Amino acid sequence: MSQDSILGTPQQVAQAIHTTTEALAQRRYLGTGPKFVKLGRRVFYKWADVYAWIDQNTMQRTDDRPGAA
Repeated sequence: MSQDSILGTPQQVAQAIHTTTEALAQRRYLGTGPKFVKLGRRVFYKWADVYAWIDQNTMQRTDDRPGAA
């Protein structure tokens, strides 16, 4: 993951969070993934939003709810 840019591509973000671009697209559709930016037809992610989404989904226990930690 290169942070030379404030924006990451879906491929870069998917690699960083160990998932596929298809799963990331599904999360965009469902509204359960990190915030994203549309520039024309292209999708990008601000790295700060990706990190915030990871923080919101950090859990202490297996019965925790997202955002409750």
